[in-house]
Amino acid sequence: MSSASSHQRKSISVLVSSTFAFTICFAVWMVFAVLGVPIKAELGLSETQFGLLAAMPVLTGSLVRMPLGIWTDRYGGRVVFFLTMAVAVLPIWLLAYATKYWHFLVLALFVGLVGGSFSVGTPYVARWFERDRQGFAMGVFGAGNSGSALTKFVAPALIVAAGGTWTIVPKVYAVALAITAVLFWVFSATDPSHRKTSSVGFKEQMKVLKDPRVWRYCQYYSVVFGGYVALALWMTQYYIGEYGFDIRVAAFLAACFSLPGGVLRAVGGWVSDRVGAYKTTWWVMWVCWVAFFLLSYPNTEFTIQTVSGPQTFHIALSPTVFTILMFIVGIAMAIGKASVFKFISDDFDDNIGAVSGVVGLAGGMGGFVLPIMFGALMDITGIHSSAFMLLYGTVCVSLIWMHFSFRQNQVGRQGTPDMPGGSAVAADAASS
Repeated sequence: MSSASSHQRKSISVLVSSTFAFTICFAVWMVFAVLGVPIKAELGLSETQFGLLAAMPVLTGSLVRMPLGIWTDRYGGRVVFFLTMAVAVLPIWLLAYATKYWHFLVLALFVGLVGGSFSVGTPYVARWFERDRQGFAMGVFGAGNSGSALTKFVAPALIVAAGGTWTIVPKVYAVALAITAVLFWVFSATDPSHRKTSSVGFKEQMKVLKDPRVWRYCQYYSVVFGGYVALALWMTQYYIGEYGFDIRVAAFLAACFSLPGGVLRAVGGWVSDRVGAYKTTWWVMWVCWVAFFLLSYPNTEFTIQTVSGPQTFHIALSPTVFTILMFIVGIAMAIGKASVFKFISDDFDDNIGAVSGVVGLAGGMGGFVLPIMFGALMDITGIHSSAFMLLYGTVCVSLIWMHFSFRQNQVGRQGTPDMPGGSAVAADAASS
């Protein structure tokens, strides 16, 4: 077998095994999207307390992304990915024996370690492919976000099968994660040439924070990924509170957002490779802007005086319309998550682990803060759609920042038309 064919076989094996592992990791990371509902009822939690519980795994999953990305550069993705999964098995199992709110919060922090697997798998997978296929490869790997939808299918079914007992879920998930770690180790591979053997330390690698491009990518990713994570955690509870569905129906409908938001990330990688990261991200933001505007409108009843007397009107999104809009948002966010990382692979090939860790951290922190803010806004206003009002504002910020950043670059290049992907960013680097 030639070295080229051997490398191709290994690259496919790495991509498949990593994507499968990330899918299970993401399912575990999002477990409180379903598990939090019976726990909230059992402990009598407020909306804010529920938001904090759901977001706790996202906090640690975000904070560890940067060091994990750096360790991946230094030690290789295979060993770091495996250890990340192995360390989280016991905390997941212990969730079944938690009885107090603080028990769940502490254990959720350790469960969240699996969320850092993204910044391990992204550089690990990308380095097995040529530059013109990296967007697609990272998109396929990122499709593991569909683990969020997997949780919404599996967890309610497990609870029902156990007679309504939620403790079966963390036990099954712990076993599944342990088996996944073993399978990943067997079918993945190591290429020593992918390791960065230089003696550059943490402080030196963190100099990427001085690059304005990194901060922009952090902002974009906090919307497309942070918003995705937050909504994936919040939607089951939203359907129950707004439309009165039971947990099985609510979780199924919530999966209509989570599934395309994960699976179609590969499409986003393919589009970004061909159209460019800039154009792709720009249109993603516009689609989200329109959808969040419609989703923000609360269930409203008002009366006006007409020539024939008072007339009462009722305006509300039906479950069908709401789900369709969420499906569209899921598609847009899936494409946007891939396009942001296409920016990174174009511009930071030599330091992709550190940069992806920083950007992943920003996206994860968005996913941590937003569910808490959703709950707080719900407790303060009593309006379910206040969550979408907040997201509408965040997209407005991204569109304004993106417009003025790249418009300045175009002016600097004497009116050069759309600069997709790396060329736009390269011009930005020159003007910076």
